[in-house]
Amino acid sequence: MTLTQVKDLSRHVGETVTIAGWLQNRRSKGKIHFLQIRDGSGVVQAIMGKQDVSEATFASCDNLPYEASLSVEGSVRADTRAPGGVELLVQRVTIHQVPSEEYRISKQEHGPDFLLSNRHLWLRSRKPHAILRVRDAVITAIRRFFDDRGFVCLDAPIFTPAACEGTTNLFEVQYFEEKCYLTQSGQLYMEAGAMAFGKVYCFGPTFRAEKSKTRRHLTEFWMVEPEVAYATLDDIMNLAEDFLCAIVKHVLEHRRPELETLERDLSKLERIQKPFPRMSYSEAAAFLQSRGLPFEVGNDFGAPDEAAISGAHDCPVMVHRYPAGVKAFYMKQDPADPRFALCVDVLAPEGVGEIIGGGQREDDLKTLENRIDEHKLSREPFEWYLDLRRYGTVPHAGFGLGLERTVAWICGTEHVRECIPFPRMLHRMYP
Repeated sequence: MTLTQVKDLSRHVGETVTIAGWLQNRRSKGKIHFLQIRDGSGVVQAIMGKQDVSEATFASCDNLPYEASLSVEGSVRADTRAPGGVELLVQRVTIHQVPSEEYRISKQEHGPDFLLSNRHLWLRSRKPHAILRVRDAVITAIRRFFDDRGFVCLDAPIFTPAACEGTTNLFEVQYFEEKCYLTQSGQLYMEAGAMAFGKVYCFGPTFRAEKSKTRRHLTEFWMVEPEVAYATLDDIMNLAEDFLCAIVKHVLEHRRPELETLERDLSKLERIQKPFPRMSYSEAAAFLQSRGLPFEVGNDFGAPDEAAISGAHDCPVMVHRYPAGVKAFYMKQDPADPRFALCVDVLAPEGVGEIIGGGQREDDLKTLENRIDEHKLSREPFEWYLDLRRYGTVPHAGFGLGLERTVAWICGTEHVRECIPFPRMLHRMYP
């Protein structure tokens, strides 16, 4: 049996095809059944006339429950009123399985806890399905962007011997006879890769044991982290700007129907063009104080601060040169003012906040050794990292982009938990 996907039916008008999927909805009117069938690529209305099929086939669909699995053979007819511009005139139906009980995700309203506990079924619903198709397009755009620019994809390890982003939010695990941690970031390993290949990136899951329940946090999330040898802060800011523009453009080209399903204001995405606004940390702090927000200079920005800064712009905002004391040990200090680090956070508009964090790395061996000591980190797990400064050190820079926050921004979704197939949060590890 050769199957045609629903998304391709418009190319088969006038032909007889077979689709396979699940019953999303059904209604009957006299001697006609209207079957809404989804196959993962789209939804089509299949029209079954009593005179066009056997009596047994028509009767089998009289009370067919939601999510019954079935194959349908029929002719494709153009209809501008129908989703996708086509309908299927049914000639033959094969029912593969009829659910033994009522589908749990019914038409009635359900709370978020119920839906998360039934995430394995909720994925079939229109909005989660649309969000995850957008996520897929973002992933495709990410890989194409770096491939087109000559980056090499390297896989960073999940098990690591030391912290990258501080020791307070690590998941500690038993590794045979010793302890290790689930990775917070692949960045340190990408620095090694950059010294070997020039331009590299990793893309995979990362873990943060923050006891946070905000709409912006997951304990397991995906991050893409490019690293570039002979690059400065300005180079990496330019790369991040091009990167985000490319992602948004790709999603608008390939997932417009899904964004419309999510009722996303597409004009806001269409305005994402470079150059992005850029401001120093000091300028951003002055902006917050001018708005009367209770921000203390020297601290990192919280979610309300980021929302206020990004809310003043239509495009992502690049805030650079934060106080060195609030950034990781590997950030290079600004030679013009060592109180500040050569770093950048990219804040997405509409209250999403930080989606990219990065900067130029400290390339001087002695300075990096001192920074490790200042952060009270054990030197031994970082000896391999220090080797990168002993053998052919060069200026280099990179950043990390959080996939789920980026998808949440593009989709206009309130919570990042909706932007990953099976979210892991402070009190959720099921299903």
